[in-house]
Amino acid sequence: MTSTNAASPVSLPAVLITGATRGIGRAVADELAADHHLILGGRDAEATAALAAQFPSAEPFVAELTDHAAVAAAVEALDLSGGLAGVVHSAGILVRGRVDELEAGEWTRSLAVNVVAVAELTRLLLPALRAARGTVVTINSGNGFNAGPSGGAYAASKFALRAFTDSLRAEEREHGVRVSSVHPGRVATDMQRQLRGSENGEYREQDYVQPTSVAATVALALRLPAEASIDTLSIRPR
Repeated sequence: MTSTNAASPVSLPAVLITGATRGIGRAVADELAADHHLILGGRDAEATAALAAQFPSAEPFVAELTDHAAVAAAVEALDLSGGLAGVVHSAGILVRGRVDELEAGEWTRSLAVNVVAVAELTRLLLPALRAARGTVVTINSGNGFNAGPSGGAYAASKFALRAFTDSLRAEEREHGVRVSSVHPGRVATDMQRQLRGSENGEYREQDYVQPTSVAATVALALRLPAEASIDTLSIRPR
């Protein structure tokens, strides 16, 4: 797998990263750039192309992940003849509110982005992942284990995402596809700023895990020797 940005004729293992233009997704791209061909997912074509130009081997993957026809077309346009070494599901949204405040559409939006879009993109990529005995990594959350006040819709989506990874792992073991669920605590990202704002709290970056630390965890899951798998991993601020 190579691109016009490739610095070497040697084919690199390809990994698709959703939400690659910011936060954890961008940190994952930086972490993997040295030894992977990056397929960078984003909604903004110009921003995604500009990001891809910064790496030695990269290409954009532009689609609104809840537009399933657009996602299918974007996958079809990829050259995955060499298989796919990994997909990192980093894109997601934070829906906050008490149960007596949230309407049905907000629950639906949380599940559509954080669960259904992940499941559908994974389904489309499974033939290429099986061919390469690749790895699926989902960026989950501490809320995938515990829910608190005003976090029901977000936690419900993350609990469901954890169930998805557990089921997918059991199904794909016979095909050699690894499935890793990574659960960061509070991470120093724009989403954390949004969360602290909704909590009427101060955003103090030093209190949170850095995106680079989460990216290192994702890279470990992808780079493990073939006989090993990280099934579930929790990473918290020290």
